[in-house]
Amino acid sequence: MLEPNGPLPPEIYWRRRALAIGAAVIALALIIWAASALFGGGSDTPEADSAAASSSLTTDVSFTPNPSGSNAPDGGGGSGGGAAGGSGGSGSQASGSSSSSSSSSSTTGAPVPAGQCADSSLAVKATADKATFAPGEEPSFTIVITNIGSAPCDRDLAGGLQQVLVYSIDGKTRLWSNVDCYPQPAADVRNLAPGEQAAFKVAWSATTSNPECATAQNPERNPVGAGAYTVVGQLGALRSSPEPFNIA
Repeated sequence: MLEPNGPLPPEIYWRRRALAIGAAVIALALIIWAASALFGGGSDTPEADSAAASSSLTTDVSFTPNPSGSNAPDGGGGSGGGAAGGSGGSGSQASGSSSSSSSSSSTTGAPVPAGQCADSSLAVKATADKATFAPGEEPSFTIVITNIGSAPCDRDLAGGLQQVLVYSIDGKTRLWSNVDCYPQPAADVRNLAPGEQAAFKVAWSATTSNPECATAQNPERNPVGAGAYTVVGQLGALRSSPEPFNIA
């Protein structure tokens, strides 16, 4: 049955069979391809659509760092750091503030006039002249302002800008400032060479005061009792670290 029969040579029939088989294979391949395209072409559409949708999405994540919070006046600042402070000061603490003596204080201070020493060029330090004062004795303090910059510069060191403040030992209560009852508005501009210091002595009556003391008709001045306190120096917006002392 496989052997070709006919008047023509056998090789002619073999060639015809080969052509017929090849044509059938090609036709079958075309049919399979057409069926695949017709019935299977959309099988990947959901995945493709999902991938396309995912690629079209962008994530916009933005956040504002939660500030650590400004420190209240009792916090104090580094003596050479240009920390922000207020010329009036207050006893209230800002929410989330730190009571660490090395942290900076952020209160309102008068801006430095153009041409004068920047806060970053100065250091402020206040100390009690004695570690312990006797009851009834007036505590005294020394405030020292140092030019820590590399060039000489001028700075107004007037008493209205230069302050000595006393706080409770925990720094939460502002008790007194030398400018509360006796403001000194007159300018006192001094030229400070690099490394030069300007020192000032201040006495305290060991009574409380507040920023309205100078204008109040009957300012409330209550004596403080024995205990531990801190003193802070301030020049404009620059504050020192708190230094402890005692009344005993």
